[in-house]
Amino acid sequence: MHFSSTSLARALLTAVSLFGAHGPAASQVTIPITTAHNALILRSDRSGNLNTVYFGEKLADSNEYEKVTGEALDLLAAAYTPAGSRNLAEPALSVTHNDGNRSLDLRYVSHNVTKENADVSLVTINLKDPVYPVEVTLIYKVYDKEDVVEQWSRIVNKEKGNIILDKYASANLYLKAGSYWLRQYHGDWAKEMQPEETRLTHGIKTIDTKLGARADLFGPSVFMVSLNKPAEEDEGSVLYGSLEWSGNFRIDLEVDPQDHLRLIAGINNYASPYTLKPGEEFVTPAFLYTFSTRGKGDASRKLHRWAREYKILDGKGTRMTLLNNWESTYFDFNEDTLRGIIKDAKKLGVDLFLLDDGWFGNKYPRNDDHAGLGDWQENRKKLPNGLVALVKEAQRDSIKFGIWVEPEMVNPKSELYFRHPDWVIKQPAREEHYFRNQLVLDLANPAVQDFVYGIVDSLFIKNPGLAYIKWDCNAVIYNAYSAYLKKDQSQFYVDYVRGLYRVLDRIRAKYPAIPMMLCSGGGGRVDYGALKYFTEYWPSDNTDPLERIFIQWEYSYFYPAIASANHVTNWGKQPLKFRIDVAMMGKMGFDIPVGKLSANDLAFCQNALKLYTEIKTTIWQGDQYRLSDPYKEDMASILYVDSTRSSAVLFNYLVNNRYDAGSKSPIRLKGLDPSKHYRLQEVNGYPGSAPGPENDKVYSGDFLMKVGIDPKINGRRTSVVIRLLPLPV
Repeated sequence: MHFSSTSLARALLTAVSLFGAHGPAASQVTIPITTAHNALILRSDRSGNLNTVYFGEKLADSNEYEKVTGEALDLLAAAYTPAGSRNLAEPALSVTHNDGNRSLDLRYVSHNVTKENADVSLVTINLKDPVYPVEVTLIYKVYDKEDVVEQWSRIVNKEKGNIILDKYASANLYLKAGSYWLRQYHGDWAKEMQPEETRLTHGIKTIDTKLGARADLFGPSVFMVSLNKPAEEDEGSVLYGSLEWSGNFRIDLEVDPQDHLRLIAGINNYASPYTLKPGEEFVTPAFLYTFSTRGKGDASRKLHRWAREYKILDGKGTRMTLLNNWESTYFDFNEDTLRGIIKDAKKLGVDLFLLDDGWFGNKYPRNDDHAGLGDWQENRKKLPNGLVALVKEAQRDSIKFGIWVEPEMVNPKSELYFRHPDWVIKQPAREEHYFRNQLVLDLANPAVQDFVYGIVDSLFIKNPGLAYIKWDCNAVIYNAYSAYLKKDQSQFYVDYVRGLYRVLDRIRAKYPAIPMMLCSGGGGRVDYGALKYFTEYWPSDNTDPLERIFIQWEYSYFYPAIASANHVTNWGKQPLKFRIDVAMMGKMGFDIPVGKLSANDLAFCQNALKLYTEIKTTIWQGDQYRLSDPYKEDMASILYVDSTRSSAVLFNYLVNNRYDAGSKSPIRLKGLDPSKHYRLQEVNGYPGSAPGPENDKVYSGDFLMKVGIDPKINGRRTSVVIRLLPLPV
């Protein structure tokens, strides 16, 4: 659509008639977006410019929000900054109109507040460009008790021709402080969640990914911003943020000329201009944030409660312990081997046997990771009687059966690759590049979506007793190109993720309660956009328990223990007790050759599973407190306290093997009821070992939080688990 000077004049006259000479608002409008402890205050001025005037602790008197004054900052403080027009800063939204004009000016029109329930409210704010018919709705989903906000935007094209969204963020926050400290994460396979904390300086710091699939491999979208100084565990002001999106993301953190922090988060617009036809809308994924003035621990507990209640599938429910065959067999197994491991699962005392990679492919059998992906029929040589025979075998032993799949992927050495080359993401005229010897299927294509859904659906149809799915995703996207999209390649990265979500929506519509693990070579796809479909995630393929302490520590700031799948394996040099103690801090499983365990080791594992049954609810649903930081001390110490503050579980680990390393003084506990008394019980001791000096002692909560106890961690006692049991009233 092309605007002539005459039509542009008409548009301006129309704008005046709709909004008045001073824009859409005849007077200032203040919009408080508040939770139990926090407030975001937006205000439109007389011209309809919507700005952030306050972000911080909630005021006791809500009427006083009208007294909050915002500086005259042009568009630096905009609630959702448009590109062009008067804006000279990084935009949240950039549009190319049908006539080629790239300016945008968003003015307040109206807002609405609705309550979904006593805890959840929805605030919608409508904005319009007074010249071009582009409308934007800002949506804030507010979780009052949890102090959590999800924010996203809806962009509608009401022009007569196509427009192009050049950037389309989910959220645009504006923070004021003396200084800003960013804690972000980087890593790689087996090195997930490596933290870095730096002071933000003037200019723009960008956290992003361009991997397409398995997008979090080198760095996730979760982060913290501390105000004035780096937040401590129980002190300091800190914002947690994360984008609920499983593809390319971009987070811009700009310290502006006024020394304020502009935070813009959304889908990465890298190679992704998105075309909107007349009447079409684009809805961004949610950006999630919580804020605390009481440190990182308080912020994480808020996020945990929110995730269990509202986001993670069955977050208030239970989980199954399992035995996986991977480290016992890798690809080398047959039906008899698996029958034996199912018997081992029964003997061990877990709930479920998980059959991992290698069970499929005939023309190109899956005997290593070079072949078979895409050909999801049982391998007749390994499993002559099919999966159904193994499922029935497990049922006879009162063990549930689960299976590994990687349905989004294809090996070039597969029947699928030769049958449907148009389903594979690859540039038609360039050499192929492989990640783990495989390529990614084009989920922007509805036919591929049907295929991927059909893989999972057919497994359940053929094996009604199937009870668990481990869903893997081990490749990034090279040579991004969709044969299905043809000339619309700029929409590929977005449509790929939307295609994945369509598949998962269909699976959950038909199989709403089946537990599924979100696995991606470890933590390559851990985000709340994906976790709403999964009951748990795999933090890392690195299961060395010493490494896992650090990895799980950092994940725990953003994700609750019930979602963390922690397996006991033979990685590392630590004793079996240490490995099991670490795995207990989440959803525990085993991946060891049970048949090779000594009698003492087997008995220890069996007793540990019985103990875990007693304490898992406290770990999964309780509040987590980090007591001793492994980055700063010789030991890590983590406490889980149940909702009634009656019971707790304390985990302690030696993380430094140098001479005389260990606990040197009492550790003060947190989150207990000072008026209650607790009996301490050292648990999960290896057969023949003696408990420490605190075993069976009774202390008040007041004593434990002010004086504390020494778990006596040292080179001979490298891991200690202590239960706090309530005394009868």
